[in-house]
Amino acid sequence: MAEHHSGPAETGAPMDYAEHEKTYNFFIGAAKLGTIFCVALLIAMAAGFFSSVGFFGATLLFIILNIAGFMLLR
Repeated sequence: MAEHHSGPAETGAPMDYAEHEKTYNFFIGAAKLGTIFCVALLIAMAAGFFSSVGFFGATLLFIILNIAGFMLLR
């Protein structure tokens, strides 16, 4: 039926902690940029739909907000 092991759960190769940290830092950076992108998109959509800036003004606002968010994360 089922095998019962009394040793450690991981008996494979040792962890590559440097690669793990690199992957984790990439994921955190991508999550931050994705959040900035979504927030900028929502703000630009609200400005385009509920004010008189129109499509081109909302697009310009979207680009400006993305640049500002990217600069704040540096």
